[in-house]
Amino acid sequence: DVYSFDEEEPVLDPHIAKHLAHFGIDMLQMQVTENGLRDNDIKPRVSEWEVIQEAGVKLKPMYGPGYTGMRNLGNSCYLNAVMQAIFSIPEFQRAYVGNLPRIFDYSPLDPTQDFNTQMAKLGHGLLSGQYSKPPMKSELIEQVMKEEHKPQHNGISPRMFKAFISKGHPEFSSNRQQDAQEFFLHLINLVERNPVGSENPSDVFRFLVEERTQCCQSRKVRYTERVDYIMQLPVAMEAATNKDELIAYELKRREAEAARRPLPELVRAKIPFSACLQAFSEPSNVEDFWSSALQAKSAGVKTSRFASFPEYLVVQIKKFTFGLDWIPKKLDVSIDMPDFLDISHLRARGLQPGEEELPDIAPPIVIPDDPKALDIDESSVMQLAEMGFPLEACRKAVYYTGNLGAEVAFNWIIGHMEEPDFAEPLVIPAFGEVASSGAAALGAVGLDNQPPEEIVAIIISMGFQRNLAIQALKATNNNLERALEWIFSHPDPEEESDPALDTMDMENNANANILAETGSEGPRIKDGPGRYELFGFISHMGTSTMSGHYVCHLRKEGRWVIYNDLRVCASERPPKDLGYIYFYHRIPS
Repeated sequence: DVYSFDEEEPVLDPHIAKHLAHFGIDMLQMQVTENGLRDNDIKPRVSEWEVIQEAGVKLKPMYGPGYTGMRNLGNSCYLNAVMQAIFSIPEFQRAYVGNLPRIFDYSPLDPTQDFNTQMAKLGHGLLSGQYSKPPMKSELIEQVMKEEHKPQHNGISPRMFKAFISKGHPEFSSNRQQDAQEFFLHLINLVERNPVGSENPSDVFRFLVEERTQCCQSRKVRYTERVDYIMQLPVAMEAATNKDELIAYELKRREAEAARRPLPELVRAKIPFSACLQAFSEPSNVEDFWSSALQAKSAGVKTSRFASFPEYLVVQIKKFTFGLDWIPKKLDVSIDMPDFLDISHLRARGLQPGEEELPDIAPPIVIPDDPKALDIDESSVMQLAEMGFPLEACRKAVYYTGNLGAEVAFNWIIGHMEEPDFAEPLVIPAFGEVASSGAAALGAVGLDNQPPEEIVAIIISMGFQRNLAIQALKATNNNLERALEWIFSHPDPEEESDPALDTMDMENNANANILAETGSEGPRIKDGPGRYELFGFISHMGTSTMSGHYVCHLRKEGRWVIYNDLRVCASERPPKDLGYIYFYHRIPS
């Protein structure tokens, strides 16, 4: 099988022997098998690449509005897959394509540097149908007469969009393969920072998570809330329903490798979706938990529930993990993802009768004499790295949030993804710099009582307004966790008018030509029932997020459609069990 990236499809290579010789492979001297079997006696392996791309099946090309392909610019399939899914959502269609004339009228002198202009342009290209037209009859007759088939690859090339959206980002600005989940969060961050009109389309993904932390010794609890956009579902490998087959396959595979025989046909672990959902809802241990009831470190457990259900639920299967040698690897599993999903039982319930809250006492802040002595919580680093973020960025996030946990560090990442040194190695500040960097990051009080920008950025990244973030931090002595609790307990805070803050806000909005009319403080959520229907999924082929290929399947007009870069076809066998990111839409009650 030879795949041509230029032509976006498998091709015949008449010079295959010569090309293989370039890599030191003598095709004429190779033997197909070492056990005497003929070619037609060997059952072909059904690889992930073949199943996800629906290879071997004649797929009918689709044309018209909403069926436009996107050219692969060199490992840009992660961007193509995410944007196809994003622009299948009506709220994004209305915000950018529906507002296209207004966005273009308000665009700056250099529209290549305006996010909303680039989004509107890309959305129009995908939805207008101008770049997805079926071939003329005369062209088809000519192809038949010449006995050649050249499919029409009109499509669009998102070169300008990719250049802008990845500008200054160490990973997305490269031509390397990237994690689609990380790009999705990067895109949401840009949507949040560049409002268009009074409605923010990213509101459809936002939901509140209630985290219940319990001290195992005192049995007292603390309830906190945070903003999230993705439900990350663990893979419950221990619940595989075909364990005997997996054990037998592993033995045969090792024997074949040792004897240098062809590998046996692949056997994937079959994981029930219910087991993954159960693993998500189970309590997890809290590393380095400090109990305010005991005024000391203790054992703690944490459970997460939905304080609100989003309009669109994005579910990520945590297929990427680390082996014992700390090398990233992908779990090749099959999960029976449901077409209809009900997670109403995961609704948060808040403080229950008989539960006693942990005292509202912040842990003592200890800044070592030698800042290099501050240990970095490696378990939090690995949690973030499993999400697909660069390892060095994860280390910085954990360090600059004072080992407060993966959730706080995650919000730091979201607020700093645009920085040019985002993925650069962590440089521990010298002793004299602790007051300005380490102490600020840990929440120490500044000389003028102005909250550190690091913590302000974290709260803003959660969807709150800047003035509310500063007001909450001032009221809680710049303690991040207490500031978040203060925000949720003060739904209608007093308005503070600070000319300096107003000027800063205007500077922050300088690049946004259409200002949002936000009338309420706090994160904007669209709560409702927890019942959903599947309408799309993004699949990954390969062994790592840093390599391989992404494909998107979307349900449109009652049938599934596969978006494989430029190729847009009616799907015959959508591989719903092999997806990486799933998109669900709430079912109206």
